[in-house]
Amino acid sequence: MMHHRHRISILGVAIDALTLGEAIDAFRLFIARKEPSVVLAVNVDVCMKIRQDIELREIFRKADLVLVDGTPMMWAARFLGRPLPERVSGSDFVPVFCDVAAKEGYRIFLLGAGPSVAERAKDWLERRNPGLKIVGTYAPPVGFEFDERENTRIIDLIRRARPDVLFAAFGAPKQEKWLARHYRSLDVPVAMGVGSAFDYLAGRLKRAPRWMQTAGLEWTFRLGQEPRRLWRRYLLDDPPFVFLVLKERLSGPRRPGRELVAPEESVGPTEDTAAR
Repeated sequence: MMHHRHRISILGVAIDALTLGEAIDAFRLFIARKEPSVVLAVNVDVCMKIRQDIELREIFRKADLVLVDGTPMMWAARFLGRPLPERVSGSDFVPVFCDVAAKEGYRIFLLGAGPSVAERAKDWLERRNPGLKIVGTYAPPVGFEFDERENTRIIDLIRRARPDVLFAAFGAPKQEKWLARHYRSLDVPVAMGVGSAFDYLAGRLKRAPRWMQTAGLEWTFRLGQEPRRLWRRYLLDDPPFVFLVLKERLSGPRRPGRELVAPEESVGPTEDTAAR
């Protein structure tokens, strides 16, 4: 994609050091290039899942772009002496990109979230960005990822709609694995996993106030909204992150946490991970 990608590493996960504006420019390049590309975002929870899951680690390693989501990840980067320029979460990126898409005529498809949520997100985005072309929305049934006929239907639906960008909101790691497996057959220039973005746009979930986001307290706000779904993640799975980051810093700067990745290395998940 770009001649040199400036990436930094947090707990072995390589993240592209981009601002939101630069991420939008990268999308423009992907759309012009017309080859299927995958964009993923990493937060503390995903970072912890990658440590446990080799398939997920490979998917992130081969993604065309990895953006940083969540203030704690920004803090970790700074603490490790590898600061990232800006947080670029799916919920922030989708509305800003739709503004650009409306002006430039890009076609968008919204896949995922619960019944009618993507529809409501579409209405909100279209009201806010006159002329925006959202060429399809679809909420797959529970367990769809294991149903070959349903997957074929989804792929067919997306191919017929001919979007430039697909936003997929199934939550991690389901969206990452589904995209890695199928993105080549979708024929879409850019597919991005956006987590809960549609729920926020549709008003099903509220975003934490900006001060809580900046203070790194967004998780407490989310936990309060969806305690049954999130308690295990925030109270059991994610706290070791702090300890691991501390350990990484103490183990010293044996190697700098930056890699320059040549463009040919960043072509997205390959067929062999797709076949698994």
